[in-house]
Amino acid sequence: MRIADVLRNKGSAVVTVESRASVAELVAALAEHNVGAMVVLGPEGIAGIVSERDVVRRLHDRGGDLLAAPVSEIMTSEVFTCTPRDSVDSLTVLMTERRIRHVPVVDGGELVGIVSIGDVVKSRISQLQEDHDQLTAYIAQG
Repeated sequence: MRIADVLRNKGSAVVTVESRASVAELVAALAEHNVGAMVVLGPEGIAGIVSERDVVRRLHDRGGDLLAAPVSEIMTSEVFTCTPRDSVDSLTVLMTERRIRHVPVVDGGELVGIVSIGDVVKSRISQLQEDHDQLTAYIAQG
């Protein structure tokens, strides 16, 4: 299964935030869109990625004053991406090795989606169910 298949099933909408937006604006957008992470955009395109976990950890360190800070202060600048042509297996390896839960999907330099670890698990379960159904049909035919 390819990343394009995952995006076809879940959709390719990506919620983004500007690097200069405040952490308070980020938190509001995460809640409004019911997402766990957002791609951070800067003048040159993808500048980083930021998750709810990033917010919580920095709030613990810095307190409520963090809410007025720009997203660029808490985002992860090293962003690992994939393409629609990559396999779900290769993305699983990347997510496991790098301990990341959200990966932006880029095609021709354009952001075309985002895949979460939940999306990967869902696609795995779907593939396993499909394999099970095929094996069951094969055995039933004798």
